[in-house]
Amino acid sequence: MTEAPRQGTDLVDRVRRRLAESGAGSDHKAVADAVRKETGGVAGHLDILDALKLVRHEFVGAGPLESLLGDPKVSDVLVTAPDEVWVDGANGLRRTEIRFPDEEAVRRLAQRLALAAGRRLDEAQPFVDGWLPGKGPHGHVRLHAVLPPIAAEGTCLSLRVLRPAVHDLHALRRLGTFDEKGLAVLVAIVRARLAFLVTGATGSGKSTLLAALLGAVSPTERIVCVEDAGELQPRHPQFVRLLARPPNVEGAGEITLRELVREALRMRPDRLVVGEVRGAEVCELLAALNTGHEGGAGTLHANSPGEVPARLEALAALGGLSRAALHSQLAAAVQLVLHMRRRANGTRALAEVGVVHREGDTVRVRSAWREGDWTGESALLTRLLAGKGRGKPC
Repeated sequence: MTEAPRQGTDLVDRVRRRLAESGAGSDHKAVADAVRKETGGVAGHLDILDALKLVRHEFVGAGPLESLLGDPKVSDVLVTAPDEVWVDGANGLRRTEIRFPDEEAVRRLAQRLALAAGRRLDEAQPFVDGWLPGKGPHGHVRLHAVLPPIAAEGTCLSLRVLRPAVHDLHALRRLGTFDEKGLAVLVAIVRARLAFLVTGATGSGKSTLLAALLGAVSPTERIVCVEDAGELQPRHPQFVRLLARPPNVEGAGEITLRELVREALRMRPDRLVVGEVRGAEVCELLAALNTGHEGGAGTLHANSPGEVPARLEALAALGGLSRAALHSQLAAAVQLVLHMRRRANGTRALAEVGVVHREGDTVRVRSAWREGDWTGESALLTRLLAGKGRGKPC
């Protein structure tokens, strides 16, 4: 390690002790005064600014990672060692020039962010998952951190930036997410008020597509959406959002998605949306979609449309719903699965449209449209749309 980082670390430690002893807080003026006193009061303005920047990284926001989070092309910031800071986004995974002075600096940042998220991170609780408060200039940020010895090589810090999904369908068409045929299919699905799930892997564009579809809903319809974070921001005049709340440090005050789905039903929704289905709330969502709320939607992590029934079985079991009951509810509640995929070049694409089809006592998802072309099962989708009085979508 070079001498400069060590001097910087010593300065941060001295400033921290001075602020703690004086009880002056950590506002900009208090920090600036502490820096001047610790540098002997004879440092030049540029030296003071450099020192303030170093100290601000220690006390404010995401520290040296703040500039990476502010980059609109970055979706993930990953720290695996003091000298290994990576980002992922439109240009794929790449290593940055950002460096931490030492392992202790990474650990301090992880613990400070955990505290800001209302969590604890220490030897007794060596991993944390939470949301950083406030939107900030870069959208919502999800925090995950693991301390040694669980993380064998040192503190691991992962920050996922959830930027507002504001593209409409025509903007996604211009970006190459789907072609003109795909656009026509999606518009027909929204107009027919078919209930659907948007599936795919993390970062595949599920929320972006869902927001665009909600933006195409008639302005005379009221959409009530339940989310972990305010990621969906469709251009729609009647969009109402309910946000879940994690427990505080004492483990109290949690508001779950499952509770909010029940509350949403009392708010006169024309369409009910769950930003991400990932737990027992699937039981309430399916029950709600079976009470006359057409056109409901949600996102779900899944490898392919064909694996959606098995994925929902596992989630429904958390809510006490049997396999037979899940398939019965699913067949009546959801008509389509829209599957998103991230291409090798980092762009997102609508890869498949599957139709939820009952076969005896179970449900299968059969592909009707794949990679821009109709399949042999396209008649299933055509019949669905015709049954809603909309005719053939292409």
